[in-house]
Amino acid sequence: MKYKVISIMYALFALFIALSIIVFPQPVLEASKRGIEMWASVVFPSLLPFFIVAELFIAFGVVHFIGVLFEPIMRPLFNVPGVGGFVWAMGMASGYPAGAKFTVRLRQENQLTKIEAERLVSFTNASNPLFIIGAVSIGFFHDQQLGILLAITHYCSNFLVGICMRFYRRNTRSTTKKNQFSIKKAFERLHETRMNDNRPLGKVLGDAIIHSIHTLLLIGGFITLFSVLTRIFQEVNILFILSKSLGVILDFLQLPVELAPAFLSGLFEITLGAQEIALAENNSVLIQAILLSFILAFNGLSVQAQVASLLAETDIRFLPYFFARLLHGLFASILVIILFKPTYTANNNKETLPVWSQYITDQTSTIYVVFQESGMFITIISLVLFIILNIYIKPTHN
Repeated sequence: MKYKVISIMYALFALFIALSIIVFPQPVLEASKRGIEMWASVVFPSLLPFFIVAELFIAFGVVHFIGVLFEPIMRPLFNVPGVGGFVWAMGMASGYPAGAKFTVRLRQENQLTKIEAERLVSFTNASNPLFIIGAVSIGFFHDQQLGILLAITHYCSNFLVGICMRFYRRNTRSTTKKNQFSIKKAFERLHETRMNDNRPLGKVLGDAIIHSIHTLLLIGGFITLFSVLTRIFQEVNILFILSKSLGVILDFLQLPVELAPAFLSGLFEITLGAQEIALAENNSVLIQAILLSFILAFNGLSVQAQVASLLAETDIRFLPYFFARLLHGLFASILVIILFKPTYTANNNKETLPVWSQYITDQTSTIYVVFQESGMFITIISLVLFIILNIYIKPTHN
């Protein structure tokens, strides 16, 4: 009976979406166009190089090399194998859902146990600096120092989540081999992995491109879907009703109730929520930073759906990841309050910015502008290449 009810609910939800598309064709078209443009101009070109390089690292044994070297660091800190260092670094550099993708790949290759994978994915699926500083802080708020504050709190709180999650099922015995630090052993593992992969170089490159673009197409579909869903919920006043309930919580926390609709949008889709918070009538940068830091850490239901889709390919459970997102949001919000004065207020004009801060924001802003101007072209060329490779190369499924 339980499964019949769930089936009926799924069917009714699909019917609701279909009818909403018919009733609100123009808003749905605008939302769909917005989602596709965001994916094609920024998300796709910014993630593609990292995905391809990561696939090559895995194929050439570089991940095994890193695993041996980082075992003495990752095991005591986060209770995961050394290969987790690769996932952590790539997750921070490329942004979500890269951490989930690489965790899934390592789990499929049995380099992680189920519990270790659940620990790892909980703190490696972070936002990248390009989005935090370029899109949110400079693009929406025109405030580069806010980006430095958000980035510091985002990654520091993510580290704290990793420390906390090391105690998750800590009595579970690890079945992965614990490597001792040895450069010689690391090179041996790299060579052994490369020799075990019988694919020629051209095949390796083709598979890396095909697998990467396939994942990015999945991500693009989720971004577009949630952009449409959010707009539909706005049109039928579902978001308005939910925002009223959320307003009660914000009022209890002594936060402005008028920011409830924007904050709720951010819980669905980060970019939309960040933009609405920037446009909301609230002059308190601290309050805006608290809400922004939470939705960046929460990842938004759009990103969480992408992660759930990737994790479904393995036995990795979604619930620990979701719990970690709430924990990340709590830590990030608290750190914003603690670091706001020393990081933002003390350096709130361009003349007093530290040299490293000015350099990071300038470079990030330049990269973001490049993606906005040429990202669509890069995406189109890559999709053409993807079609050609699919015709002439049959991808190897790992």
